[in-house]
Amino acid sequence: MARARSGQGRGAVTTSPAPCVREHWSSAEVDPAIRLDYWRDVAHNWVDVQPLSPGDQLEASWSLLRGESSFFGTKRSTAYEMRTHARHVPPGEDMVVLSLLEAGEMRLNAAPGEHQRVTAGMLGMYAPRQDACYRWGEGARQTYLALPRSVVVGALGREPGNLLLAPQQCALAPVLASQLTHLGLLARQPARVGAEEYAGLLNATCALALLTLRNLGRQGDAGDLPDVTESLHAGRRAAAFRFMESQAHRHDLDAGAIARGAGCSRTRLYEAFAEQDRSVMDTLREIRLQRARTLIERSVRLHVGLVAWRCGFADQSGFSKLFKARFGITPSEWHRWAQARQSG
Repeated sequence: MARARSGQGRGAVTTSPAPCVREHWSSAEVDPAIRLDYWRDVAHNWVDVQPLSPGDQLEASWSLLRGESSFFGTKRSTAYEMRTHARHVPPGEDMVVLSLLEAGEMRLNAAPGEHQRVTAGMLGMYAPRQDACYRWGEGARQTYLALPRSVVVGALGREPGNLLLAPQQCALAPVLASQLTHLGLLARQPARVGAEEYAGLLNATCALALLTLRNLGRQGDAGDLPDVTESLHAGRRAAAFRFMESQAHRHDLDAGAIARGAGCSRTRLYEAFAEQDRSVMDTLREIRLQRARTLIERSVRLHVGLVAWRCGFADQSGFSKLFKARFGITPSEWHRWAQARQSG
């Protein structure tokens, strides 16, 4: 649970956020004697961080992307313990955290007699207002998104609490976990992404999180909830894109399968892509062609038919025509150009 500065936590998640700048903190930049106090101040103003054991020293790093009413963070640290309670939550910062544990483990004691062990790959929802004790293991890496509690309540349809989001319980949990992983990787490699790109990624992640919460609130109901106050189209596009990336090799992949993978109806899926004047199947074709181009560039000896098949194209001739229409030259010509560039 990381801090939100003054003004955070009010209003709804916007669809067009202003460019956001990555913030970063590392314990290596601070004198060991004050690291824990500084960690409390920059990363944990919502919680009560407990003193370390005698002789222990905090080693931690943390990166943050701050949006209009939400923020994203990724952190890694040595072992420590923190406790949450409503009294620790500052006014105007009543948030709910969707957290993915990427490495290590975390033990949660949510109430007397309740114990939960969270391991790498698990996604959870956590409410800092709830009385709980969190014990972060050595080298634990948490990647998370914090949203206003009012927005979470609106999407979920009930008050949130501490809860693990298992795929059996929430069909979109793996999709959101994948999105958090990718954004966390980019946040830790700042030179690759600019402020406007960060803002767009954060906005899409927020929309996908709201879609996931609605899916969780339905608890398996196949019906599509109508949009009320916030547009969920960005979340649907993000979910569909992730699904298409992972399933692009399938020759039977169609709009119906993509809609099911994104957790919505085909009508909602078409609406989401039409909002940006895009086609679902055109997007899938572009993903496949970009993947094929990468494989061609990496191949020492080119087998066009095999590349086409691995990228979801059942017909080699049709693939070659599409490739030339997209990139201006045939797959074989692209391969020769790539080989010449690498040898030169």
